[in-house]
Amino acid sequence: MVTLGSGEYVYEPVENWAKLPSGWSFKEIGGVGVDSRDNVYVFNRGEHPMIVFDREGNFLRSWGEGVFPRAHGVFVAPDETLWLTDDADHSVRQCTLEGRVLLTLGTPGKPAPYMSGEPFHRCTHTAMAPNGDVYVSDGYGNSRVHKYAPDGRLLMSWGGPGTDQGEFNIAHNITCDADGWVYVADRENHRVQVFDGNGKYETQWNNLHRPCGLFMPPGKCPVCYIGELGPTQPVNRDMPNLGPRVSIVDHTGKRLARLGGLHAGLGPDQFMAPHGLSVDSHGDIYVGEVSWTNWPQTFPDQPRPAGLRSLQKFRKVS
Repeated sequence: MVTLGSGEYVYEPVENWAKLPSGWSFKEIGGVGVDSRDNVYVFNRGEHPMIVFDREGNFLRSWGEGVFPRAHGVFVAPDETLWLTDDADHSVRQCTLEGRVLLTLGTPGKPAPYMSGEPFHRCTHTAMAPNGDVYVSDGYGNSRVHKYAPDGRLLMSWGGPGTDQGEFNIAHNITCDADGWVYVADRENHRVQVFDGNGKYETQWNNLHRPCGLFMPPGKCPVCYIGELGPTQPVNRDMPNLGPRVSIVDHTGKRLARLGGLHAGLGPDQFMAPHGLSVDSHGDIYVGEVSWTNWPQTFPDQPRPAGLRSLQKFRKVS
């Protein structure tokens, strides 16, 4: 049996977990969410943007066709609504578990001017504080975090392009803890920045390489699961021990375990491009990857293999 991780965080890969209908494909996956019944919501860039499975990987339903041009982030709120971030549509939609749209942030299909600081230009992910305030990382065409009231009113924004404290070089993901702290995956600055609920910089976590996905389970002093995209530049794409990988850290950023091989690959102990991830009530990890995009960057001289893997499940064994 192949196992990954260490200490209290040891996992075995569950290969071919998702049972897609015949002829269907994820293409690649922006984000993954899990509801209170451990149903898994796979927000993907194929023809069926939201595909839902039970915990055993059985297909339940799909929705979102024609609505989401480029799936990027999914956040499951405590009220079991889904906040879906689409970076090509420059919008965030709050949906029911069956796909009915309840609220839309941003103007679908109309980006704010590049680096204007106004919402949104290729927004990336959504999070929620315990009081219901909503935070959106924005993202590729901005270097901002926007804070919204639960009814969708913009309250404030912070951040700008750069490398100083409170600045971002691709604010790629965002999450909140039970105390209302806000954690932002500052991807190309190789760090996670930590803020209070009003954007005041507190600290940062390092020892990361292109942190891409974030997930914190509910509760006090939670651990954080971080998907790291790994290198793709010609000068370092073959360098070992930079990812792609999943790191598990405590609430101070101290590493508890790390999953993944020394290099990118398709082995059961390897990742291609961890982009979004979630954890169910049993501690199992679901990792969505943007393998279609990353394959030619990582392996430029090799054609994409048929059926390129974009979703992995890891069952917790200790």
